[in-house]
Amino acid sequence: MMIKHSPTRAARPGQGILKAWLAGLVLACLPMMALAADARAQLHAFIADVHTATGQFQQTMAGGQGAGRTQSGEFSFQRPGKFRWQVRKPYEQLIVSDGRSVYQYDPDLAQVTQRSARQAIGASPAALLFGSGALEDSFDLQAQPERDGLQWLRALPKGGDAGFVHVDIGFADGLPRRLELLDAFGQTSRIVLEDIQANPDIPADRFEFKPPPGVDLVRMD
Repeated sequence: MMIKHSPTRAARPGQGILKAWLAGLVLACLPMMALAADARAQLHAFIADVHTATGQFQQTMAGGQGAGRTQSGEFSFQRPGKFRWQVRKPYEQLIVSDGRSVYQYDPDLAQVTQRSARQAIGASPAALLFGSGALEDSFDLQAQPERDGLQWLRALPKGGDAGFVHVDIGFADGLPRRLELLDAFGQTSRIVLEDIQANPDIPADRFEFKPPPGVDLVRMD
């Protein structure tokens, strides 16, 4: 395994938008709640009650060079700070956090990018899931008009280095159904979440990752 300290990977569709797919993890599942609860109340209940979750996702890009590109796969997470985001189609890609480091593995490029969990999550939407402080410390939360049969909440980062403008989360029947993240380049990631299971038992090794032999390891210090 060769270890490097600066990124060398070539640009390719579906890569380099770590915070966009993290948004899919952020609100991966919510406990069943009264339908009258608004999106803000559901989000606060999620932080308090959901410790692990699994599910399926489909992510589509709109705007920019990636318009129309779609990825699908499955995810799982365990608070605080552990998650697994497995892209199955159109090509394999794996992102894993053990709570200390986040590993982004591309089998086609035979390369792994390693970041500290603090650096990768930072003020991204994932802070809604993994953060230990009050949501309002990092985000302005704004109720949005109901549309498409969903109740919506908008989270705007207070910091200037979040890498995205805002993320909108749509809820129905006490669960998040759709996320729409507008990034700093004017691209929107639309993520549909399905088959969500709240608080399942997840094996500890689900969130472990060891780079395969012969794979380049790029450390983003």
